[in-house]
Amino acid sequence: MTVVIIGGGIVGCASAYYLAERGADVILFERASLGAGATDRAAGGIREQFSTEVNIRLSQAAISVWETFEANFGTDIKYRRPGYLYLARDDSTAALFEETVTFQNDHGVDSRILDPEEATEYVPGLRTGQYVAAAYCPTGGFADPHLGLQGFSMAATEAGAAIETGVAVTDLRVRDGRVVGVDTTEGRYDADVVVNAAGSWSPQIASMVGIDLPVTPKRRQALIVDPESPVPDSNPLVTDLDDGCYFRPERNGQALVGGHFGSDQPYDPDKYEKSHDLDWAADVVEHVATVADHFGPDSRVIRGWAGLYAMTPDHHPIIEESMPGLLTATGFSGHGFMQSPATGQLVAELVLDGEATTVDISPLARDRFERGEALHETYFSA
Repeated sequence: MTVVIIGGGIVGCASAYYLAERGADVILFERASLGAGATDRAAGGIREQFSTEVNIRLSQAAISVWETFEANFGTDIKYRRPGYLYLARDDSTAALFEETVTFQNDHGVDSRILDPEEATEYVPGLRTGQYVAAAYCPTGGFADPHLGLQGFSMAATEAGAAIETGVAVTDLRVRDGRVVGVDTTEGRYDADVVVNAAGSWSPQIASMVGIDLPVTPKRRQALIVDPESPVPDSNPLVTDLDDGCYFRPERNGQALVGGHFGSDQPYDPDKYEKSHDLDWAADVVEHVATVADHFGPDSRVIRGWAGLYAMTPDHHPIIEESMPGLLTATGFSGHGFMQSPATGQLVAELVLDGEATTVDISPLARDRFERGEALHETYFSA
């Protein structure tokens, strides 16, 4: 079984590993360098706090891999688990927490409702005055996406996969209604199956065979901030769900800070500004200063960046056989890193077994939008 994977982000590399580990003949093509798309610029969050069963199951399956990654892959991904804390300013958001925490508990997630004063046990500098409730999960955390990518790519190579960087796929080859290979800048390659794991570029790949993939690249930004007072390592990743800003501890008291506000227009993945916007940086630091005492007026921005989320209309991925010989794994809407181990296993199952068994992915077919069965994810931030 010969499999061509398009895309050298962590979803592509995880898929290459799980396929090669099961005996497939795998070649992965990345147009630039490994991780040069979303993985290079990910915040690294890993959590189970979602509002749909399929997202919870994807993350649970992935976390079982992340927990043992260093032992099994020989790479320390700097996985820390101080928890995830969501904050509500509005009563309607607090009511949503009540509903979703019950749902999460029913699906094995150890989340719980806290009042703002209780939340200060985990976030000592929390400014409780503007909040009415919090939703906390102690098993949430974050890791280094670059190290995760390194672990999967090295393991894939050791299992026999070929990884070719600087090689772009220029066309998909079709015979009798089936994808049978790819044309690249380095020549033609036959394949029994082609996997489109190209993230923000995946619609371009799909359009080569007339498929309209509902994935839109959206620009998102993040900063490393040296706060006025250090953010302790024990601090969870904190998200103000009503305001849209978030922060988490980085190293040496610094914090990674982001916010999902500002322009939400689509971006050309080949033509977007990868540096952060200065006005946005000032704005987001002002926002997180209302969340916790750490971010006073003497806080300093150390560096920042911008990357692309491959967004679907309902913030859920598309994982499917799009046509005979073509699998699609894309549109993770900011959750690709955290869910990549599960996705790699699912891709291998679809290719080699003909069906996915690790997680029921039937809700993730792209025709859900045409059927009027789009999913709804409440926890769509970091």
